[in-house]
Amino acid sequence: MSRIGNAVILIPVGTEVSKTGQQISVTGPKGTLEIDVDPAVSVEIEGGQVTVKRKNDQKKVRALHGLTRSLIANMIMGVNTLWIKDLELVGVGFRAQVTGDKLILNVGYSHQVEIVAPAGVVFEVVDNTKIKVSGIDKQLVGQVAANLRKVREPDVYKGKGIRYAGEYIRKKVGKSAKVGVAAGAGSK
Repeated sequence: MSRIGNAVILIPVGTEVSKTGQQISVTGPKGTLEIDVDPAVSVEIEGGQVTVKRKNDQKKVRALHGLTRSLIANMIMGVNTLWIKDLELVGVGFRAQVTGDKLILNVGYSHQVEIVAPAGVVFEVVDNTKIKVSGIDKQLVGQVAANLRKVREPDVYKGKGIRYAGEYIRKKVGKSAKVGVAAGAGSK
């Protein structure tokens, strides 16, 4: 029995959820999102609630049951309150700025890195070193944030790079002198 899949999704005031065939559409104050649902899963909308039910107990269908419920809940949450991912730039001279829909990064390369925001995603820079990626689609916001982090992943020796806010980078020790060899011993 799926605890996630069986949970009922409450529809907030000002949000409209509609079903056309196997397509679910969610409209709210921030925008509209749509998803195609697998035929093995049925979605029922009634009385300000969305219920997801599966047609059989096969392993794939059980997985789709919880996934579909989570995707619909994320859509409802996204059209009401934006999904936000925070990133930090750590390093001397590392900075970011927004020009129109472009994010321009100076992260230690010989050139600036320009990233164009896809439709539905907004970049915001605070204090030249903190980047906010926001939008209504959770998957798109997470993917754009991951792509930004890939521009300059945190270095394991110094910790420099682009990281998620609050992310802990486990640093390596680096090279050190040999231990246990007496000074001048073994060399003649």
